[in-house]
Amino acid sequence: MQKYDELTEFLLRMGDSALVQAQRLCEWTGKAPALEEELALMNVGLDLVGQARNWLDYAAERIGDGHDADSLAYRRDERHFRNLLMVEQPNGDFAVTMLKQFFFDAWQYPMLTQLSKAKDERVAAIATKSLKEVTYHLRRSSEWVERLGDGTEESHQRMVKAIDALWRFSYEFVELSTQEQSLSEAHTIGDISSVATKWQAMVNDVFARATLTVPDAAQPFYLASRDGVHSEHLGFLLAEMQYLQRAHPNASW
Repeated sequence: MQKYDELTEFLLRMGDSALVQAQRLCEWTGKAPALEEELALMNVGLDLVGQARNWLDYAAERIGDGHDADSLAYRRDERHFRNLLMVEQPNGDFAVTMLKQFFFDAWQYPMLTQLSKAKDERVAAIATKSLKEVTYHLRRSSEWVERLGDGTEESHQRMVKAIDALWRFSYEFVELSTQEQSLSEAHTIGDISSVATKWQAMVNDVFARATLTVPDAAQPFYLASRDGVHSEHLGFLLAEMQYLQRAHPNASW
């Protein structure tokens, strides 16, 4: 599996995570519990697609082999994706979807805040633009976690089951790779060393208001998304997302 320089790998991680989460949200089209929620989910998904394009455009330029963001999105297989494990997990019910979105938002917000201070001007510009969108995403998803967790007995139990299903993937939100630590120390991407503690603090605060219990810290296991070792779900997601481009390469209309 081909590896790129530290910054390019980081750009792929940011872009791939936003792209895969957007694809999961788009799967709710025609299936959301209410029309206004379907529109909200689609709007968040579109925001994430825009963020993914910005990150992947920059990554493609750095790779410099003639490909662009579309090529990176639609012509790589799962072993070449760097997205967080959390975002590739199935939607489940609405509780699972909103908890997954909250975990992702609670990571994106402090991450983008620090990236907006990066020495790399392109990284800083993308992060600054994305942060405006993610501020809304986080407010919405955290409110849903509180509403469901501190709602009816049924909604509370669904949130508990969602935590049980997703928590083991949360270790990636508090783990920095050696390469990311190097980029952070050089301030190329800003100082992201505080992202883990801010993510945990945000989860603790929202869970307390939602009357939910925060589990013990999740531990790394055999999957390694930075090395392209994903769960079984990513391959199926990519097969659907990439079908048209692979069936009709370079098609235009």
